Amino acid sequence: MSCLRVFLCIICPPLAVIDKGCGSILITSILTCCGWVPGALAAIIICNNN
Repeated sequence: MSCLRVFLCIICPPLAVIDKGCGSILITSILTCCGWVPGALAAIIICNNN
């Protein structure tokens, strides 16, 4: 995972998973609306699984 991707996961989680598919964007967006920490954690997990 690149430094830019980690930075995007922390600052704007839905933007970090934009190339992972529509489902990932939707899940990360919903979790980010619920709270910043769940969205950031979900983005880091999704990006780290590749």
